[in-house]
Amino acid sequence: MIKGLFLNEKFILTLIFINSVVLFFGGYMPADHSSHTLFIIDHVITALFIFEMIIKNREYGIKVYFKSGWNIFDFILVVLSIPSLVTFLFQLEFVDFSFLLVFRIMRVFKAFRFFKFIPNVGQLVNGIQRALKASVFVFIGFGIYIFIIGILSLYLFQGSNSEYFKDPMVSLYSIFKIFTVEGWFEIPEEVTEGYSQTASFFTYLYFIFVVLTGGIFGLSLVNSIFVDSMVSDNSDELEKKIDKLDTKISELITRINDDKTPRKS
Repeated sequence: MIKGLFLNEKFILTLIFINSVVLFFGGYMPADHSSHTLFIIDHVITALFIFEMIIKNREYGIKVYFKSGWNIFDFILVVLSIPSLVTFLFQLEFVDFSFLLVFRIMRVFKAFRFFKFIPNVGQLVNGIQRALKASVFVFIGFGIYIFIIGILSLYLFQGSNSEYFKDPMVSLYSIFKIFTVEGWFEIPEEVTEGYSQTASFFTYLYFIFVVLTGGIFGLSLVNSIFVDSMVSDNSDELEKKIDKLDTKISELITRINDDKTPRKS
């Protein structure tokens, strides 16, 4: 009965839902309040997930279990949450290692198991993979463009004492913000403080160019290629159906014409 319970996907989905609720409300508790009921429930659910993994390995066998991509995904998420359970059971909080705090964060990854139960999620994942493959060179090109504009902007406005261009990394991030049309008006305003009217005029023109090429045309191109690649599978399937229908109609018309053609006696 217990084995059947852990092989029941509805039961596992319920555990994931409860765990997600616990993680949400646990965020209102102090980080060092590990003895709280919510934290105990969270660790109990982690133990149940480990038990589920063991039962499925014994039921299906290790080779069969790891043939499924979703089982591998579950295994990784469970492994990521084990350190948090270990630190809780053995009270390792007294050890003065700051990296142990990361173990608590790993609990959040268990909520990713929700993806397994989304209808047609396999088609969605395949679409994303296909879109990433088709868009990889576009992303690389866009990244190079961000780098060029970011470094160029650094040397152009480094002397303006603006916080947005104080070093290369901050400059790249600032340009990325502009490309996402976020802060596109705040950044030029800060840069042009103390500038003459002529310098401000050309600075504004420069940022207009950056917004148009990167924020409007650049991102629009990336988005269009990515979305088109995601839905291309559906379009290809539809085109195949139309081609088959066209072939059948042509055959039907040919037969009708043959039947109408008078035969010589």
